[in-house]
Formats: sequence, structure tokens, C-alpha cells
Amino acid sequence: MFLPNDREGLRQIYVDAWQRYRDGLPLEPLQAQIADVVATHPEYQAALDDPDNALTRDWLPEQGVSNPFLHMGMHLAIREQLATDRPQGIVAVHSGLLQRIGDAHEVEHRMAECLGEALWHSQRSGRPPDEIAYLEALRRL
Repeated sequence: MFLPNDREGLRQIYVDAWQRYRDGLPLEPLQAQIADVVATHPEYQAALDDPDNALTRDWLPEQGVSNPFLHMGMHLAIREQLATDRPQGIVAVHSGLLQRIGDAHEVEHRMAECLGEALWHSQRSGRPPDEIAYLEALRRL
């Protein structure tokens, strides 16, 4: 599955995956991952059930709302990192957090905070994300 380059196209993938899941239709592997993330976020399901709004709406922090696509995308990014152990060592860090915290969803939320910070620093510096600093931040959780 090739991913589109535009915001509405990427969002449409979430809408379609959720709709196929709800309709009990077969899912491609990426659609299954997305549907799993959406299923753990009931607060975002209504947005996906209103595609006209979901595809075009701006969710801005200054409006006191979080962007569901960004949030769910962070979950997918964390899961991809764990599937590939990239950065190397993230699986071990995740295992330790899971043992200590006991809730996989909460662990992903905490890890996503560190990932968001690493991406913010990368964007500000114009350099690739610093994997070492990212792993250190995860270890401090």
C-alpha cells in the first residue's frame, strides 16, 4: 500500500480502515494496525465516522483540542519502532516500561511524548532525530 503525500489522503486511510473494521470487512495489514489503534481511542471514533469534517478540520492546540491523526500516528510510529527495534534498544526499553507500568497503551503514550520531543528538536535543528537522545529520554521514563 502506497501512502499519499497529502493530509486528506493520509486521513482517508484512517477513515477507510475504521469503516472496514466496523463493517467486518477484510483488512490489509496497515489497515488492521490503524483499526487497532482507533479501537483503543473511543474519543476519536466519532471524528472518523464524520469523514467530511475529519478530512478537512484543523485540530489546533490553541483551541484546546488534540489532533487525533497525530496522536494515533504516534502510536503507529512507536509500534513500527518496536517491530524493527529501531532505534536499536527500544524493545528492551519498552519491555522494562511495560513491566513497571503494566499497561501497554499507557506505555505507548509516555513513549510518544519522548518521540514528539525528539521530532520537535529535529525539526528545529534541521537535522535527523537524535536516536541516542531519544533512547535516553525513554530510559528516564
